[in-house]
Amino acid sequence: MDDIDSAIVRELQRDARQTNRELARTLGVAPSTCLERVRALRARGVITGFKATVDLRAMDRPVQALVAVRVRPLSRDVIEGFKAYAIGLPEVLSVYCVAGGDDFLVHVAVPDVDQLHTFLMDRFSGRREVVDFRSSVIYQHVAKDVVAQLPGG
Repeated sequence: MDDIDSAIVRELQRDARQTNRELARTLGVAPSTCLERVRALRARGVITGFKATVDLRAMDRPVQALVAVRVRPLSRDVIEGFKAYAIGLPEVLSVYCVAGGDDFLVHVAVPDVDQLHTFLMDRFSGRREVVDFRSSVIYQHVAKDVVAQLPGG
């Protein structure tokens, strides 16, 4: 990726709804060049899609938690099965398969702490492969809107 590709990725992360003409003007390149570059970035898998970001409070899901989960036996089938099960739950925002003492971190968002408790009891405690889980309520969450290329990369 050269400087123009990096700038395109940065600008589209900042505002993916801008037109190709606006993007080209911001970058100081011809619209045809910009469109060609965006298409190439998509073809190479650098840009994987465009999405809307939502406010969880506005969606009546202000309580977020990270749930650390251990499963047994550790096998591909059990890991893939739990991952598919968890991501299919409406309360789940993302599932991370991790190394260390836990096997998964599951990011959930629910209306309140009572719903978090109900979620844990109904969705995880009865699962045969789940041998342990712990939840950590998230008080505040900040994330970068733009992922930049690292220097020298």
